[in-house]
Amino acid sequence: MEHLPRYEFQKCVTRYRGDYQQKSFSCWDQFLAMGFAQLTYRESLRDIEACLRSVGGKLYHMGFRGKVARSTLAEANESRDWRIFADFAQVLIAVARPLYAGDPIGVDLNASLYALDSTTIDLCLSLFSRARFRQHKAAIKLHTLLDLHGNIPTFIGISDGKMADVKMLDEIVPEAGAFYVMDRGYIDFERLYAFCLSSAFFVVRTKKNVLLQRRYSHEVDKNTGVRSDHTVILTAINSIKVYPDALRRVSYVDLETNKRFTFLTNNFVLPALTIARIYKSRWQVELFFKWIKQHLRIKAFYGQSENAVKTQIWIAVSIYVLVAIIRKRLGLEASLYQILQILSLSLFEKILQALQPSDSELNLPDPGNQLILFNL
Repeated sequence: MEHLPRYEFQKCVTRYRGDYQQKSFSCWDQFLAMGFAQLTYRESLRDIEACLRSVGGKLYHMGFRGKVARSTLAEANESRDWRIFADFAQVLIAVARPLYAGDPIGVDLNASLYALDSTTIDLCLSLFSRARFRQHKAAIKLHTLLDLHGNIPTFIGISDGKMADVKMLDEIVPEAGAFYVMDRGYIDFERLYAFCLSSAFFVVRTKKNVLLQRRYSHEVDKNTGVRSDHTVILTAINSIKVYPDALRRVSYVDLETNKRFTFLTNNFVLPALTIARIYKSRWQVELFFKWIKQHLRIKAFYGQSENAVKTQIWIAVSIYVLVAIIRKRLGLEASLYQILQILSLSLFEKILQALQPSDSELNLPDPGNQLILFNL
C-alpha cells in the first residue's frame, strides 16, 4: 500500500464527491477491501468480510479506518461513482508506463506500439438482464488498448456485448508517431483515416471483400515469409471518399503454420518483414486478457448493477498495474503471476524470499542465495 499515491486517490474522490456524508466507511476503505479481494481471489462479499475480520488487529496499520461489513461494502459498490477508481487507475498507469518504457517488445521499432482488441465476459442473464447478448446469454465487452512496452493497459472501455469493436476507435486519441496494431474487426476506413490526420500509424489485417487496386510493387525476400509488398488505393466509391490516400498492402506466410496473412498499413518506410512482426506482437493483448481472467476477479462479480461491475473491473486493473509498479521499483525478477501467488498467501507480512540467480546473471562460479525483502 506504500506504493499507492494516496494524495492522488483523494483528488479522484473529491472530484466525484465520493466521501460526501460518509463517516464510517470511506472510498479508501472500499478500495482496500476490494483490492484485498483481488489479491486473494475472494469468492463473495461474505468471504471478504470474514477474512478481513480474521486479521482485524492488522487492518488499522494497512490503512483501514472503517469497519468492513458486507452490507456496507455492497452499498458502496452500488452507489459510489465508478469513475473514482477509473481515474485512479489512470494515475497508476501514468506511473507504470515510464518504468517499462525501455522494455523490449520483440520488434525493431523506435516508437510506441499499442495493440487494440476486446474480450467478452459472460454474465448470468437472470442477474444481468440489461446486458443481454444473445437469447439465453448476457455479456459485457472489455475493450483494451495495451502498451506493449510492459503490457500496461492505457485505455479500457466497458460496453455491452453487442457493441461492435470498431466503434471503440472513436474513443481513442491517436498519439503522433505511434503504431497501432489491430485485427480485421477494426476495418473502417473513415476511422482509420483519423490516424493519418494525427500522424500516427496503423497495422491492420485486411478482409477479403476490401476492394483494392495495385499501383506499385516492391521487391521482397521471400525466404523471410514475405510474399508481396504493394502500394494500393481503395476502389470502392464510399471507401475512397473517406480514405483518399494510398495504402500499403503486405502479404506474409507464417513459415511454421503455412498460414497466409495480408496487412494494410499507412507506413511506407519500415521493411515489410517488420510490418509482419508488428502484427504478430498483437498476440500480447490476447495473452493479457487470458492472464487477467485467470488471476484477477473479473469473471464473477460482487454486485449486479453497472456501477458495481465497473467499480470491480477498474479496481482489478489498478491492482494489476500496482503489482507491475512494485515489480519494477523493487527490481524483482519474479513474474507478475509469481508475485501475486506470494501476496495471496502472505498479504499482511513482510516476506523474505530466497532467489538463486544463474551463474550468467552474477558472473560468479558458485552463486549464493540473494535475499529480497518485499515491503508490503
